[in-house]
Amino acid sequence: MNNETKKRDVRRHRRTMRVRKAVRGCAVKPRLCVCKTNVHISAQLIDDETGLTLASAGTMHKDFRSTQFARKSKEAARQVGIKIAEIAKAKNIQCAVFDRGHHKYHGILAELANGARESGLKF
Repeated sequence: MNNETKKRDVRRHRRTMRVRKAVRGCAVKPRLCVCKTNVHISAQLIDDETGLTLASAGTMHKDFRSTQFARKSKEAARQVGIKIAEIAKAKNIQCAVFDRGHHKYHGILAELANGARESGLKF
C-alpha cells in the first residue's frame, strides 16, 4: 500500500473515532450511522449498548432497486432518510443521534438528515 494511502486511511479513521467518541446510541435513542460509497448510500439505527442494528435502509435494498433512487443522489438520500424514519416510527423510536462518520455534514448527508427530520425523527 502506498504511504500516502496509509496516511489518508489513518486520518480518516481518526476523524471517525473523534466523531464517534461523543456519539453513543442506546435502545431509546439509537445512533443513526450513515455509510456512503461511490455508488450507494445507507443508514442504520444502532443500539451501542447491546451491539444490535435495530433498522436499516439504503439504495441497495429491495424497496429502492427498481425505482429511480437505486443510485446515490441527493433525492435518493432524502428517500433513504424518509424510509429509515418510517421504520423507526414503527419501532417506537422518536429520537436518534446522528453519526456522520468521517464525512462532512453537507450535500448528501444533509439531505438524508433532512428527510429523516421531515418524517418525524428527531436529532
